[in-house]
Amino acid sequence: MRRAWPLLASVFCGSTATLLGVTVLGKQVYDLTHRELDLGLLGLVEFAPAALLVLVTGAVADRFDRRRVAIIASLGEASTALALAAYTATDPTAAGPIFAIVFVFGIARAFVAPASRALPADIVSADKLPALVARTSIAWQSAIVVGPVLGGFLYAADPVLPYLAMAGLLVVAAGSMALLQVDARPHALTIDAGPSTTTPGQTEVAAPKATLHQALEGLRFIRHKPVLLGAISLDLFAVLFGGAVALLPAIADQRLGVGAVGLGWLRAAGGIGAGLVTLRLAFRPITRRVGTTLLGTVALFGGFTIVLGTTTSYTVAFVALAALSGADAISVFVRATLVPLVTPNDMRGRVLAVENVFIGASNELGAFESGVAGELLGSSGAIVLGGVATLAIALVWARVFPSLRHIDTFPAKPL
Repeated sequence: MRRAWPLLASVFCGSTATLLGVTVLGKQVYDLTHRELDLGLLGLVEFAPAALLVLVTGAVADRFDRRRVAIIASLGEASTALALAAYTATDPTAAGPIFAIVFVFGIARAFVAPASRALPADIVSADKLPALVARTSIAWQSAIVVGPVLGGFLYAADPVLPYLAMAGLLVVAAGSMALLQVDARPHALTIDAGPSTTTPGQTEVAAPKATLHQALEGLRFIRHKPVLLGAISLDLFAVLFGGAVALLPAIADQRLGVGAVGLGWLRAAGGIGAGLVTLRLAFRPITRRVGTTLLGTVALFGGFTIVLGTTTSYTVAFVALAALSGADAISVFVRATLVPLVTPNDMRGRVLAVENVFIGASNELGAFESGVAGELLGSSGAIVLGGVATLAIALVWARVFPSLRHIDTFPAKPL
Protein backbone atom coordinates (compact mmCIF):
# COMPACT_ATOMS: atom_id res chain seq x y z
CA MET A 1 0.00 0.00 0.00
CA ARG A 2 3.00 2.34 0.32
CA ARG A 3 3.07 2.92 -3.41
CA ALA A 4 -0.54 4.18 -3.26
CA TRP A 5 0.16 7.28 -1.13
CA PRO A 6 0.48 9.65 -4.15
CA LEU A 7 -2.96 8.51 -5.32
CA LEU A 8 -4.44 9.08 -1.86
CA ALA A 9 -2.82 12.52 -1.64
CA SER A 10 -4.14 13.43 -5.08
CA VAL A 11 -7.64 12.24 -4.23
CA PHE A 12 -7.65 14.23 -0.98
CA CYS A 13 -6.35 17.47 -2.50
CA GLY A 14 -8.48 17.25 -5.64
CA SER A 15 -11.61 16.34 -3.71
CA THR A 16 -11.02 19.03 -1.09
CA ALA A 17 -10.75 21.58 -3.90
CA THR A 18 -13.92 20.32 -5.56
CA LEU A 19 -15.99 20.26 -2.35
CA LEU A 20 -14.65 23.67 -1.34
CA GLY A 21 -15.71 25.00 -4.73
CA VAL A 22 -19.14 23.39 -4.66
CA THR A 23 -19.89 24.87 -1.23
CA VAL A 24 -18.76 28.36 -2.16
CA LEU A 25 -20.40 28.34 -5.59
CA GLY A 26 -23.76 27.40 -4.12
CA LYS A 27 -23.50 30.15 -1.51
CA GLN A 28 -22.33 32.76 -4.04
CA VAL A 29 -25.01 31.95 -6.62
CA TYR A 30 -27.79 31.91 -3.99
CA ASP A 31 -26.56 35.23 -2.57
CA LEU A 32 -26.74 36.72 -6.07
CA THR A 33 -30.14 35.37 -7.14
CA HIS A 34 -31.97 34.01 -4.03
CA ARG A 35 -33.59 31.30 -6.20
CA GLU A 36 -33.56 27.54 -5.52
CA LEU A 37 -33.83 27.00 -9.27
CA ASP A 38 -30.40 28.53 -9.82
CA LEU A 39 -28.90 26.03 -7.38
CA GLY A 40 -30.38 23.31 -9.58
CA LEU A 41 -29.06 24.95 -12.74
CA LEU A 42 -25.60 25.04 -11.20
CA GLY A 43 -25.72 21.26 -10.82
CA LEU A 44 -26.92 20.85 -14.39
CA VAL A 45 -24.04 22.93 -15.74
CA GLU A 46 -21.56 20.80 -13.77
CA PHE A 47 -23.06 17.58 -15.16
CA ALA A 48 -23.52 18.50 -18.83
CA PRO A 49 -19.85 18.09 -19.94
CA ALA A 50 -19.59 14.57 -18.50
CA ALA A 51 -22.69 13.53 -20.44
CA LEU A 52 -21.66 15.23 -23.67
CA LEU A 53 -18.12 13.83 -23.59
CA VAL A 54 -18.79 10.32 -22.27
CA LEU A 55 -17.82 8.71 -25.59
CA VAL A 56 -14.50 10.56 -25.53
CA THR A 57 -13.38 10.56 -21.90
CA GLY A 58 -13.58 6.79 -21.40
CA ALA A 59 -11.72 6.05 -24.64
CA VAL A 60 -9.01 8.55 -23.65
CA ALA A 61 -8.62 6.84 -20.25
CA ASP A 62 -8.18 3.48 -21.99
CA ARG A 63 -5.84 4.65 -24.77
CA PHE A 64 -3.44 6.92 -22.91
CA ASP A 65 -1.47 6.95 -19.68
CA ARG A 66 -4.22 7.49 -17.13
CA ARG A 67 -1.90 9.43 -14.84
CA ARG A 68 -1.06 11.91 -17.59
CA VAL A 69 -4.73 12.39 -18.44
CA ALA A 70 -5.55 13.08 -14.78
CA ILE A 71 -2.63 15.51 -14.41
CA ILE A 72 -3.51 17.59 -17.48
CA ALA A 73 -7.20 17.70 -16.59
CA SER A 74 -6.45 18.66 -12.96
CA LEU A 75 -4.38 21.58 -14.17
CA GLY A 76 -7.32 22.56 -16.38
CA GLU A 77 -9.53 22.58 -13.28
CA ALA A 78 -7.01 24.80 -11.50
CA SER A 79 -7.19 27.29 -14.38
CA THR A 80 -10.95 27.58 -14.04
CA ALA A 81 -10.59 28.15 -10.29
CA LEU A 82 -8.31 31.10 -11.05
CA ALA A 83 -10.92 32.39 -13.51
CA LEU A 84 -13.57 32.22 -10.77
CA ALA A 85 -11.26 34.12 -8.44
CA ALA A 86 -10.70 36.82 -11.06
CA TYR A 87 -14.45 37.21 -11.71
CA THR A 88 -15.30 37.26 -8.01
CA ALA A 89 -12.73 40.01 -7.46
CA THR A 90 -14.83 42.29 -9.72
CA ASP A 91 -17.67 42.24 -7.12
CA PRO A 92 -20.11 40.58 -9.57
CA THR A 93 -23.86 41.13 -9.72
CA ALA A 94 -24.71 38.41 -12.30
CA ALA A 95 -24.44 34.62 -12.05
CA GLY A 96 -24.19 33.97 -15.81
CA PRO A 97 -20.37 34.10 -16.06
CA ILE A 98 -20.12 31.77 -13.08
CA PHE A 99 -22.21 29.18 -14.91
CA ALA A 100 -19.96 29.53 -17.99
CA ILE A 101 -16.77 29.00 -15.98
CA VAL A 102 -18.30 26.05 -14.12
CA PHE A 103 -19.13 24.45 -17.48
CA VAL A 104 -15.44 24.64 -18.45
CA PHE A 105 -14.54 23.16 -15.06
CA GLY A 106 -16.95 20.32 -15.81
CA ILE A 107 -15.12 19.57 -19.06
CA ALA A 108 -11.84 19.11 -17.21
CA ARG A 109 -13.57 17.11 -14.47
CA ALA A 110 -15.08 14.78 -17.07
CA PHE A 111 -11.56 13.67 -18.05
CA VAL A 112 -10.25 13.42 -14.49
CA ALA A 113 -12.96 11.07 -13.23
CA PRO A 114 -12.60 7.92 -15.39
CA ALA A 115 -8.82 8.14 -15.52
CA SER A 116 -8.30 8.56 -11.76
CA ARG A 117 -11.02 6.10 -10.76
CA ALA A 118 -9.48 3.37 -12.96
CA LEU A 119 -6.05 3.76 -11.34
CA PRO A 120 -6.61 1.84 -8.05
CA ALA A 121 -7.18 -1.38 -9.99
CA ASP A 122 -3.99 -0.65 -11.96
CA ILE A 123 -1.69 -0.42 -8.93
CA VAL A 124 -2.85 -3.29 -6.68
CA SER A 125 -4.06 -6.85 -7.15
CA ALA A 126 -7.73 -7.80 -6.95
CA ASP A 127 -7.43 -9.15 -3.41
CA LYS A 128 -5.98 -5.84 -2.17
CA LEU A 129 -8.41 -3.61 -4.05
CA PRO A 130 -11.14 -3.48 -1.33
CA ALA A 131 -8.58 -2.19 1.19
CA LEU A 132 -7.29 0.44 -1.24
CA VAL A 133 -10.85 1.49 -2.12
CA ALA A 134 -11.56 1.95 1.59
CA ARG A 135 -8.44 4.09 2.03
CA THR A 136 -9.33 6.10 -1.05
CA SER A 137 -12.78 6.60 0.44
CA ILE A 138 -11.18 7.88 3.66
CA ALA A 139 -9.26 10.45 1.61
CA TRP A 140 -12.50 11.45 -0.13
CA GLN A 141 -14.55 11.60 3.04
CA SER A 142 -11.83 13.62 4.79
CA ALA A 143 -12.06 16.06 1.91
CA ILE A 144 -15.83 16.29 2.41
CA VAL A 145 -15.12 17.58 5.94
CA VAL A 146 -12.15 19.83 5.20
CA GLY A 147 -13.35 21.31 1.89
CA PRO A 148 -16.71 22.79 2.96
CA VAL A 149 -15.46 24.05 6.34
CA LEU A 150 -12.42 25.65 4.75
CA GLY A 151 -14.59 27.13 2.02
CA GLY A 152 -17.07 28.58 4.50
CA PHE A 153 -14.40 30.30 6.59
CA LEU A 154 -12.51 31.62 3.57
CA TYR A 155 -15.70 32.89 1.91
CA ALA A 156 -16.67 34.71 5.11
CA ALA A 157 -13.24 36.38 5.15
CA ASP A 158 -13.06 37.23 1.42
CA PRO A 159 -15.05 35.58 -1.42
CA VAL A 160 -11.91 35.48 -3.61
CA LEU A 161 -9.84 33.39 -1.17
CA PRO A 162 -11.65 30.04 -1.56
CA TYR A 163 -11.05 30.00 -5.31
CA LEU A 164 -7.34 30.72 -4.85
CA ALA A 165 -7.15 27.87 -2.34
CA MET A 166 -9.03 25.67 -4.78
CA ALA A 167 -6.48 26.37 -7.53
CA GLY A 168 -3.55 25.63 -5.21
CA LEU A 169 -5.03 22.32 -4.07
CA LEU A 170 -5.62 21.20 -7.64
CA VAL A 171 -2.00 21.93 -8.56
CA VAL A 172 -0.87 19.81 -5.60
CA ALA A 173 -3.24 17.04 -6.73
CA ALA A 174 -1.66 17.06 -10.19
CA GLY A 175 1.84 16.99 -8.70
CA SER A 176 0.98 14.03 -6.46
CA MET A 177 -0.47 12.11 -9.38
CA ALA A 178 2.83 12.56 -11.25
CA LEU A 179 4.60 10.59 -8.48
CA LEU A 180 2.31 7.56 -8.79
CA GLN A 181 3.93 4.33 -9.99
CA VAL A 182 1.73 2.06 -12.12
CA ASP A 183 2.51 -1.48 -13.22
CA ALA A 184 2.80 -2.11 -16.94
CA ARG A 185 -0.56 -2.80 -18.57
CA PRO A 186 0.07 -5.04 -21.62
CA HIS A 187 -3.35 -4.28 -23.00
CA ALA A 188 -2.92 -0.50 -22.83
CA LEU A 189 -3.35 1.35 -26.08
CA THR A 190 -1.22 4.22 -27.33
CA ILE A 191 -1.41 6.30 -30.46
CA ASP A 192 0.57 4.97 -33.41
CA ALA A 193 2.06 8.30 -34.48
CA GLY A 194 5.71 7.73 -35.27
CA PRO A 195 8.00 7.85 -32.24
CA SER A 196 7.00 5.85 -29.19
CA THR A 197 4.55 7.64 -26.90
CA THR A 198 4.78 5.14 -24.06
CA THR A 199 5.51 6.22 -20.53
CA PRO A 200 6.61 4.22 -17.49
CA GLY A 201 3.70 2.02 -16.51
CA GLN A 202 2.40 1.63 -20.07
CA THR A 203 3.36 -0.86 -22.77
CA GLU A 204 3.05 0.04 -26.44
CA VAL A 205 1.06 -2.23 -28.73
CA ALA A 206 -0.55 -1.76 -32.07
CA ALA A 207 -3.42 0.65 -31.50
CA PRO A 208 -6.49 0.79 -33.68
CA LYS A 209 -7.93 4.20 -34.30
CA ALA A 210 -10.66 5.28 -31.92
CA THR A 211 -14.10 4.62 -33.32
CA LEU A 212 -17.65 5.24 -32.21
CA HIS A 213 -18.02 1.48 -31.87
CA GLN A 214 -15.15 1.35 -29.36
CA ALA A 215 -16.48 4.32 -27.43
CA LEU A 216 -19.91 2.70 -27.09
CA GLU A 217 -18.41 -0.53 -25.79
CA GLY A 218 -18.77 0.70 -22.20
CA LEU A 219 -22.51 1.21 -22.64
CA ARG A 220 -22.95 -2.17 -24.31
CA PHE A 221 -20.91 -3.95 -21.66
CA ILE A 222 -22.96 -2.46 -18.82
CA ARG A 223 -26.25 -3.21 -20.58
CA HIS A 224 -25.37 -6.92 -20.82
CA LYS A 225 -24.18 -7.23 -17.20
CA PRO A 226 -27.22 -7.08 -14.86
CA VAL A 227 -24.99 -6.72 -11.81
CA LEU A 228 -23.26 -3.67 -13.28
CA LEU A 229 -26.46 -2.18 -14.65
CA GLY A 230 -28.26 -2.66 -11.34
CA ALA A 231 -25.46 -1.24 -9.17
CA ILE A 232 -24.79 1.81 -11.33
CA SER A 233 -28.43 2.65 -12.10
CA LEU A 234 -29.36 2.24 -8.40
CA ASP A 235 -27.06 5.14 -7.58
CA LEU A 236 -28.37 7.13 -10.53
CA PHE A 237 -32.03 7.00 -9.55
CA ALA A 238 -31.62 6.97 -5.77
CA VAL A 239 -29.50 10.11 -5.57
CA LEU A 240 -31.35 11.68 -8.50
CA PHE A 241 -34.39 11.88 -6.22
CA GLY A 242 -32.45 12.27 -2.97
CA GLY A 243 -30.21 15.19 -3.94
CA ALA A 244 -31.04 17.26 -0.87
CA VAL A 245 -27.50 18.58 -0.42
CA ALA A 246 -27.95 20.91 -3.40
CA LEU A 247 -30.59 22.84 -1.45
CA LEU A 248 -28.42 23.35 1.63
CA PRO A 249 -27.73 27.04 0.86
CA ALA A 250 -31.49 27.65 0.82
CA ILE A 251 -32.10 25.46 3.89
CA ALA A 252 -29.35 27.18 5.83
CA ASP A 253 -30.72 30.62 4.99
CA GLN A 254 -34.48 30.04 5.16
CA ARG A 255 -35.05 27.25 7.70
CA LEU A 256 -31.97 27.14 9.93
CA GLY A 257 -30.91 30.80 9.97
CA VAL A 258 -27.15 30.32 9.50
CA GLY A 259 -24.60 31.94 7.17
CA ALA A 260 -21.54 30.78 5.23
CA VAL A 261 -19.75 29.24 8.21
CA GLY A 262 -22.85 27.35 9.35
CA LEU A 263 -23.42 26.18 5.78
CA GLY A 264 -19.84 24.94 5.60
CA TRP A 265 -20.32 22.87 8.75
CA LEU A 266 -23.59 21.47 7.43
CA ARG A 267 -21.85 20.23 4.31
CA ALA A 268 -19.02 18.95 6.47
CA ALA A 269 -21.52 16.93 8.55
CA GLY A 270 -21.83 14.60 5.58
CA GLY A 271 -18.09 14.10 5.53
CA ILE A 272 -17.96 13.47 9.27
CA GLY A 273 -20.62 10.77 9.13
CA ALA A 274 -19.23 9.18 5.99
CA GLY A 275 -15.66 9.47 7.27
CA LEU A 276 -16.42 7.56 10.47
CA VAL A 277 -18.12 4.82 8.49
CA THR A 278 -15.33 4.68 5.94
CA LEU A 279 -12.69 4.49 8.68
CA ARG A 280 -14.38 1.36 9.96
CA LEU A 281 -14.55 -0.05 6.44
CA ALA A 282 -10.80 0.51 6.04
CA PHE A 283 -10.11 -1.92 8.88
CA ARG A 284 -13.13 -4.18 8.46
CA PRO A 285 -14.22 -4.07 4.80
CA ILE A 286 -17.55 -5.57 3.83
CA THR A 287 -16.95 -9.09 2.53
CA ARG A 288 -20.36 -10.81 2.81
CA ARG A 289 -23.97 -10.01 1.82
CA VAL A 290 -22.68 -7.36 -0.57
CA GLY A 291 -25.91 -7.01 -2.58
CA THR A 292 -28.33 -6.72 0.31
CA THR A 293 -25.98 -4.27 2.05
CA LEU A 294 -25.97 -2.03 -1.01
CA LEU A 295 -29.77 -2.00 -1.26
CA GLY A 296 -30.26 -1.56 2.49
CA THR A 297 -27.96 1.44 2.77
CA VAL A 298 -29.75 3.17 -0.11
CA ALA A 299 -33.01 2.74 1.81
CA LEU A 300 -31.39 4.26 4.92
CA PHE A 301 -30.19 7.17 2.80
CA GLY A 302 -33.79 7.85 1.80
CA GLY A 303 -35.05 7.62 5.37
CA PHE A 304 -32.61 10.15 6.77
CA THR A 305 -33.28 12.45 3.81
CA ILE A 306 -36.91 12.61 4.96
CA VAL A 307 -35.72 13.56 8.46
CA LEU A 308 -33.61 16.37 6.99
CA GLY A 309 -36.58 17.70 5.05
CA THR A 310 -38.91 17.85 8.06
CA THR A 311 -36.66 19.47 10.69
CA THR A 312 -36.09 23.11 11.55
CA SER A 313 -33.39 22.26 14.12
CA TYR A 314 -29.76 22.83 13.12
CA THR A 315 -28.65 19.97 15.37
CA VAL A 316 -31.13 17.48 13.92
CA ALA A 317 -30.22 18.57 10.40
CA PHE A 318 -26.53 18.09 11.19
CA VAL A 319 -27.12 14.57 12.55
CA ALA A 320 -29.42 13.62 9.64
CA LEU A 321 -26.80 14.74 7.12
CA ALA A 322 -24.11 12.76 8.94
CA ALA A 323 -26.32 9.65 9.03
CA LEU A 324 -27.46 9.75 5.40
CA SER A 325 -23.88 10.33 4.29
CA GLY A 326 -22.70 7.40 6.38
CA ALA A 327 -25.22 5.18 4.62
CA ASP A 328 -24.14 6.58 1.28
CA ALA A 329 -20.48 5.87 2.12
CA ILE A 330 -21.26 2.17 2.45
CA SER A 331 -23.05 2.06 -0.90
CA VAL A 332 -20.18 3.98 -2.52
CA PHE A 333 -17.67 1.50 -1.08
CA VAL A 334 -19.61 -1.47 -2.38
CA ARG A 335 -20.06 0.01 -5.86
CA ALA A 336 -16.47 1.30 -6.10
CA THR A 337 -15.17 -2.18 -5.28
CA LEU A 338 -17.69 -4.18 -7.29
CA VAL A 339 -17.61 -2.29 -10.60
CA PRO A 340 -13.84 -2.57 -11.29
CA LEU A 341 -13.76 -6.22 -10.23
CA VAL A 342 -16.51 -7.33 -12.60
CA THR A 343 -15.03 -5.32 -15.50
CA PRO A 344 -12.04 -6.45 -17.63
CA ASN A 345 -9.07 -4.11 -17.27
CA ASP A 346 -9.07 -3.00 -20.91
CA MET A 347 -12.73 -1.92 -20.53
CA ARG A 348 -12.45 -0.09 -17.20
CA GLY A 349 -11.89 3.37 -18.63
CA ARG A 350 -14.97 3.20 -20.85
CA VAL A 351 -17.16 1.54 -18.22
CA LEU A 352 -16.07 4.03 -15.54
CA ALA A 353 -16.65 6.93 -17.93
CA VAL A 354 -20.24 5.74 -18.35
CA GLU A 355 -20.52 5.25 -14.59
CA ASN A 356 -19.17 8.77 -14.14
CA VAL A 357 -22.08 10.07 -16.21
CA PHE A 358 -24.46 8.05 -14.06
CA ILE A 359 -22.83 9.42 -10.89
CA GLY A 360 -22.87 12.91 -12.35
CA ALA A 361 -26.50 12.46 -13.27
CA SER A 362 -27.32 11.27 -9.76
CA ASN A 363 -25.56 14.22 -8.14
CA GLU A 364 -25.74 17.15 -10.55
CA LEU A 365 -29.02 16.19 -12.25
CA GLY A 366 -30.28 15.35 -8.78
CA ALA A 367 -29.31 18.87 -7.80
CA PHE A 368 -31.23 20.21 -10.80
CA GLU A 369 -34.28 18.11 -9.91
CA SER A 370 -34.08 19.34 -6.32
CA GLY A 371 -33.77 22.94 -7.51
CA VAL A 372 -36.84 22.68 -9.72
CA ALA A 373 -38.81 20.85 -7.01
CA GLY A 374 -37.65 23.41 -4.45
CA GLU A 375 -38.91 26.24 -6.65
CA LEU A 376 -42.32 24.53 -6.93
CA LEU A 377 -42.74 22.89 -3.50
CA GLY A 378 -40.30 24.74 -1.28
CA SER A 379 -37.05 23.26 0.02
CA SER A 380 -38.74 21.11 2.70
CA GLY A 381 -41.33 19.57 0.38
CA ALA A 382 -38.70 18.84 -2.29
CA ILE A 383 -36.41 17.05 0.17
CA VAL A 384 -39.18 14.93 1.73
CA LEU A 385 -40.47 13.92 -1.70
CA GLY A 386 -36.95 12.95 -2.74
CA GLY A 387 -36.47 10.80 0.36
CA VAL A 388 -39.72 8.92 -0.25
CA ALA A 389 -38.74 8.32 -3.88
CA THR A 390 -35.32 6.97 -2.81
CA LEU A 391 -36.95 4.46 -0.47
CA ALA A 392 -39.18 3.31 -3.32
CA ILE A 393 -36.18 2.94 -5.65
CA ALA A 394 -34.40 0.62 -3.21
CA LEU A 395 -37.47 -1.62 -2.99
CA VAL A 396 -38.02 -1.72 -6.75
CA TRP A 397 -34.36 -2.50 -7.53
CA ALA A 398 -34.38 -5.39 -5.07
CA ARG A 399 -37.12 -6.95 -7.20
CA VAL A 400 -35.91 -5.96 -10.68
CA PHE A 401 -32.23 -6.97 -10.19
CA PRO A 402 -32.21 -10.25 -8.23
CA SER A 403 -28.65 -10.99 -9.40
CA LEU A 404 -27.50 -7.85 -7.59
CA ARG A 405 -29.50 -8.69 -4.46
CA HIS A 406 -28.04 -12.22 -4.34
CA ILE A 407 -24.35 -11.22 -4.52
CA ASP A 408 -22.69 -12.50 -1.36
CA THR A 409 -18.95 -11.79 -1.83
CA PHE A 410 -16.93 -9.63 -4.19
CA PRO A 411 -15.84 -11.61 -7.30
CA ALA A 412 -12.15 -12.45 -7.66
CA LYS A 413 -12.23 -11.92 -11.45
CA PRO A 414 -14.44 -10.26 -14.08
CA LEU A 415 -17.83 -11.90 -14.46
